[in-house]
Amino acid sequence: MNVVGIKSIKGKIKYMKKEFLKALFVVIGTLLFNMVFWKEKMALNTLFFDGFVLSAVFYLYPMSRTNNTVKLLLLGHLITIATVIIQNTLLSKLAFSISLLLLIAFIQYVHRSVWYAAGSIFSNYFLISKTFYATFSKAKVKPARSYSISRVVRFLIIPLVIVVVFYIIYAASNDVFKDIMDDIGEKIALFFSNFFDWFNWQRILFLLLGLFITVGLLLKTKTNYFSIKDITKEDVLLRKRKSLKKWKQSNAFDALSLVMGKLAEGNLALKNENIVGIISLALLNLLLLFINCIDIVYVWFGFTFKYDMNLSDYVHEGTWLLILSIVLAMSVLLFFFRGNLNFYQKNKWLRVGAYGWIFQNMILVISVLIRDYYYIAHYGLAYKRIGVLFFLVMVLTGLITIFLKIYQRRTNYYLLRVNAWVAIVLLVLSSCVNWDETIAKYNLARKNTIKLDVKFLLSLSDKTLPLIEKNKDILDKDSTIEIDVANFYPKTYLIKDYFEQRKKDFFNEQKEYSWLSWNEADAYTKQHLNN
Repeated sequence: MNVVGIKSIKGKIKYMKKEFLKALFVVIGTLLFNMVFWKEKMALNTLFFDGFVLSAVFYLYPMSRTNNTVKLLLLGHLITIATVIIQNTLLSKLAFSISLLLLIAFIQYVHRSVWYAAGSIFSNYFLISKTFYATFSKAKVKPARSYSISRVVRFLIIPLVIVVVFYIIYAASNDVFKDIMDDIGEKIALFFSNFFDWFNWQRILFLLLGLFITVGLLLKTKTNYFSIKDITKEDVLLRKRKSLKKWKQSNAFDALSLVMGKLAEGNLALKNENIVGIISLALLNLLLLFINCIDIVYVWFGFTFKYDMNLSDYVHEGTWLLILSIVLAMSVLLFFFRGNLNFYQKNKWLRVGAYGWIFQNMILVISVLIRDYYYIAHYGLAYKRIGVLFFLVMVLTGLITIFLKIYQRRTNYYLLRVNAWVAIVLLVLSSCVNWDETIAKYNLARKNTIKLDVKFLLSLSDKTLPLIEKNKDILDKDSTIEIDVANFYPKTYLIKDYFEQRKKDFFNEQKEYSWLSWNEADAYTKQHLNN
């Protein structure tokens, strides 16, 4: 056999070994998922499953260990694991799940963009049956020969018969020996009875769920569509000579033709489009300038709080206006600065109009921020009020990146890529805070100056129970609260009774969990309520 043939055989053996390892990792991961998460909450158990998954994928794809993006994603993911164990909020679990999926995508594929990485993970799960079959069909292990099994059985028969005979004699003649063996027999029977508890329909379905999750995480599909698309994208916009025939067949030409008619055709089309853009941005700037002047006068410097005013509408109106304005700004700017108009020598005033509109939208962001501040100052913290703050950060990021896109002639790919990474960073950072506890602390510290929504406070997570326990004076003895229980059937409680019920439910729930569900938030609550 020649050298090429030997190398080919070695390559096949190495490939088969890797496929066998993949199959083995899937089996172990599925069983581990079932063992650590069955009837448990995501907490300390997350560390074990996550540690196994990451060890497996880094072993299968060793080249990814030197990737700087993978290192940064791993750092962010480790932070989310810590937040799951410490904070144990829904947001921390969401951040953990998203960061794990993204990390897996960047380990298995070549990516720069979060969007395309999400596409690769989607393809992993969408083509899961095909990938699963391909891996397990190539990971066959040569079965043991039948005669060797029969030989083992024959060798065991005589020793087992001898052991059984002497066991009967010893048990009949020695009561202590009999009691010990009976005790061992009971424990073995108990073990098998618990073992067969696994084989109920719920546990089997949960096992299939674990198989689905594990296969999607560990097995990479052969389809590299999203990875190839990601690699071919550029951050810097390049000037392209367009065919007039293809331009007339595009959607952008159809949109311009509706307004400009024949001005969208011919050699002067770019010049005419520039003029239309300048006029459009000038009018939009005037409109937004009028709105900003009103906000500066009446919101920034002329606001007076009245208890009969609806601050909720006051904030949300501004927020919806901001959303509409930003979406409109982005779509209009992306339309006019989509291609060769970026390189048009006489586009100075178009750029000035775009920069002016971006600046005015930043003024609008400040107006909504002030509205939200008034809302929080007079009514306390709540989910939507905090959500508005995060939304404003994303809006500012969007405006800055649109400015950079126009100023530095960047592509839409750059715009979407940068904003997606900022969103991931915000998600990881926000998961580090227990927002329920923050809301309760802030509102209860100002219970004498703001109107407390006690029903809302009682709807927060268990971590807030010790805080409410210390501020029991807010629980009016005669006030009632209506809570939806099973099947959406409303039940009325006295507020103080509902709080006591919340505490009982917490302790009863904790009894159902093992050490696998340990987390600092529940431990803190348990300790302080017991005290």
